[in-house]
Amino acid sequence: MELTLSHLCRRYRDKTAVADFSATLTPGVWGLLGANGAGKTTLMKMIAGILEPSGGQILFNGKPAEKLGEAYRKVFGWLPQDFGFPPEFTVREYLIYVAVLKGLDREQTVARIRELLDEVSLTEVANRKIAKLSGGMRRRVGIAQALLNDPEILILDEPTAGLDPGERVRFRNLLSELAQDRIVLISTHIVSDVEYIATRHLLMKDGRLMASGTAQELTELVCGKVWTCRQKPEQVPALENRLQIIGLHNEEDGSVTVRYLASAPAVSGSCPAAARLEDVYLWLFPESAGCGKRRRFS
Repeated sequence: MELTLSHLCRRYRDKTAVADFSATLTPGVWGLLGANGAGKTTLMKMIAGILEPSGGQILFNGKPAEKLGEAYRKVFGWLPQDFGFPPEFTVREYLIYVAVLKGLDREQTVARIRELLDEVSLTEVANRKIAKLSGGMRRRVGIAQALLNDPEILILDEPTAGLDPGERVRFRNLLSELAQDRIVLISTHIVSDVEYIATRHLLMKDGRLMASGTAQELTELVCGKVWTCRQKPEQVPALENRLQIIGLHNEEDGSVTVRYLASAPAVSGSCPAAARLEDVYLWLFPESAGCGKRRRFS
């Protein structure tokens, strides 16, 4: 099974949202990482058939998605960043409604909804109106509707928004189980959501694919660029103004361990540190770390 994105482009009158994006996705979890505005949602909407590419092509098992038509939609599951729902519907009513739209028969619908309500921990609120649910619970309803037709391709745009830490762990575990025989593409700017479950990662910036590979392959991009040093607290503000600091840790002796990104050690006494996927993200997207700006937290 393959989903091929071949030189995809999406242009608007005064902006190119996606530019010459190419990748071949195979079964497993794929993380689509990028800062807000990188073009992730536009790319996903093209894959879902909601937006027409300005150029390029989407192929499923070697066949153009637009020619497959209904056959492509039947193997597709989609959770947009903001999914709509009729406010008067209960959770169960909404899932039945979506099941009808997806062409599931009555027997399939009953069994599948029962299974999904349990998997996403919504059984106890199945008969409550979605409008009365918390943001996290609504997100779980969206996840359930995306899984109704047991899709071969599952596209999730910021799926953990609004979920508490426990819910996020359960959701990641669920995706790991689901991805054994399907393609799962998760868009997020939260690296920890996909770092350990994604088979491979796609890093996107300004509409372009900047890098792709496993977490181990990608961390090699910042090998020799991650450093730590011990500083007195009063020395830290000056460093924040000139370095790309990605972590501060207060030590018991009153000093502060500073973790930063640089092509070479920039502070006396710096030691190399093991790279993580988050370091790659911040190296490619330095604005996410507030590089060169002193950050204050309350």
